[in-house]
Amino acid sequence: MTDFTSTARGDRVAFDRYGSGPALVFIAGAGPTRAGDPVTTETAQLAAADGLATLVFDRLGRGESPADGTLDLDRELEAVAAAVEAAAGPGGGAVLCGHSSGCAIALRAAVAGLPIDGLVLWEAPLEGDAADIAEWNAGFERLLDAGEFEQAQMQYMRDMPPEFLEGAKASPAWPHIVRAVPSLRADGEALAWATEALENHGLAGIRMPVLALYGTQTFPQMPLAAARIAAAVPGAEERPTSGAMHSWQADSMAAELVAFVKAAAARD
Repeated sequence: MTDFTSTARGDRVAFDRYGSGPALVFIAGAGPTRAGDPVTTETAQLAAADGLATLVFDRLGRGESPADGTLDLDRELEAVAAAVEAAAGPGGGAVLCGHSSGCAIALRAAVAGLPIDGLVLWEAPLEGDAADIAEWNAGFERLLDAGEFEQAQMQYMRDMPPEFLEGAKASPAWPHIVRAVPSLRADGEALAWATEALENHGLAGIRMPVLALYGTQTFPQMPLAAARIAAAVPGAEERPTSGAMHSWQADSMAAELVAFVKAAAARD
């Protein structure tokens, strides 16, 4: 059954929580909701069965977390903070597991000083040049601000494999995808921030365990981005695990997460 919490400014955040133990919070990338992401739910349930408190939440403007106005990165970080508190209790910390652009949000949360015990980053799309990402995001935000939501969605997906956009536009879910595009503002801002941070040593101050993962069957950019993160964050590791087409295999990912979170808890 869905539970709810609220951010400091009053945004309502819907979540599912499983198990008890050290806390793990999943941060979705561009688009997914809890209801539309069974792999993450299965992973959270498997990890909970092995001794973790896991939480999967609907990001602002998606699913059961409706939100109006400008859904920027600062506002999304407030939602992450609320999710961490819901998972770990007042004053507690959690490991964040980011998926795709959710990795950039997780990195920003760590740098911003949220109570984060570690980061697991699945296929962070952070291989690009910061100037190029800034230009892409500026174009995306201009379309958002103009209310050109379909064009904004297409701009957001500009550099993805063409079959991703073709499949999305052919799907009966395309109108829903377009309506939810304001929720991607935080993703664009986070990706622009993170690629710049990778170039200007802005991640060197992270002092927590960080693991960058990518699938055993994936796009060539994903291992490059993982290696880039590992080089930028002191002590960070990177490696492949079972997964394909930008998604992980639930049992393998759960095992990785349980080992990581328990090690982070023992370190603390």
